[in-house]
Amino acid sequence: MNHDLGHVMNITHRPPIVMAEGSGSWLRDSEGREYLDFVQGWAVNCLGHGHPVVLEALQSQARRLINCSPAYHNEPMARLASLLAESSGLDAVFLCNSGAEANEGAIKLARKWGQLHRGGAFEIVTTHGAFHGRTLATMSASGKPAFEPLFEPKVPGFRKVPLNDLDAMAGAITERTVAVMVEPIQGEAGVFPAHDDYLRALRGLTDERDVLLIFDEIQTGIGRTGRLYAFEHVGVRPDILTLGKGLGGGVPLAALVASARATCFEPGDQGGTFNGNPLMAAVGCAVVDTVRRPEFLASVRNTGAHLAKRLGALAAETGHGEVRGRGLLLALALTHDGAGKVADAALDRGLLINAPRPDTLRFMPALTVSREEVDRMIEILARCLTLG
Repeated sequence: MNHDLGHVMNITHRPPIVMAEGSGSWLRDSEGREYLDFVQGWAVNCLGHGHPVVLEALQSQARRLINCSPAYHNEPMARLASLLAESSGLDAVFLCNSGAEANEGAIKLARKWGQLHRGGAFEIVTTHGAFHGRTLATMSASGKPAFEPLFEPKVPGFRKVPLNDLDAMAGAITERTVAVMVEPIQGEAGVFPAHDDYLRALRGLTDERDVLLIFDEIQTGIGRTGRLYAFEHVGVRPDILTLGKGLGGGVPLAALVASARATCFEPGDQGGTFNGNPLMAAVGCAVVDTVRRPEFLASVRNTGAHLAKRLGALAAETGHGEVRGRGLLLALALTHDGAGKVADAALDRGLLINAPRPDTLRFMPALTVSREEVDRMIEILARCLTLG
């Protein structure tokens, strides 16, 4: 089959293949070649490709109602909002289309709260290495070095400190500060976890200073770490939570979730044409219903432990570095800057992995990945590591 790719805007490096079909942990291109997928849309396809509950939700809801405008309530919107509020312990949910949009909403909500409750405070403290999205405000909030020279002038109002440095965070909070915003695991930076004690201390610090705590769980939420939300590992709850990626199981869906204390939007402050549409919300309900089952989350933890063990053994055999992460969001640190070459070699051998840094490989398989598929991935990766 011939494909004219010349009109696709060049915004990332893509190999000259066209993906055509997917099932579970496997993708197939237009030429019929199969790939073991340990990227899964950058942790988006939490149930793998073409999972029956996602397909059924799409088909069933599409026959009833696709979009009635956010000017009206719809049943899947209301149900998903209830699922997310009740499972997170928070109160109000705004459904949207992407993680960046959810984080943009979190920034706006925090600033509105600052106007009402902190004398117009608007600054948000974030961390070096953070990735919060690609809108202008979320790029400004991010601590990704490659973003620094782009699209100036940036949106002002963000101070950045090192991750896991509580003293630096405390020193950055002033009378102008309205919130602290962190990822429980910095995925795009190369899978660097915030320490459990650090996250607990942030809750205490933000309470003490009367500012909001925002957890960006776009990549870690919806079962990725072996709990429905990563904050459950540490026993603290944020004032504002953002979700995306896995929430839709492959469709564009995200959420801004807030406590009653932080919820202060009024009609007209926030919106979006497709936000809360019943088709996407129905998929979100099916995904959350599936992932939140205790036996499903236990399986994620067990498979994640198996993947971490196999990666650690492979690193020891080949002279590479540490394994970082939690659950099924893991990274392998290499002792050289050839991660891109390793990922290319893996692609040639039918394995999709990601190199977020020159010295790091990232693994984001479906939460339904089998141990046999993990073992197959390790077999292929072992042959590629010598080529980096």
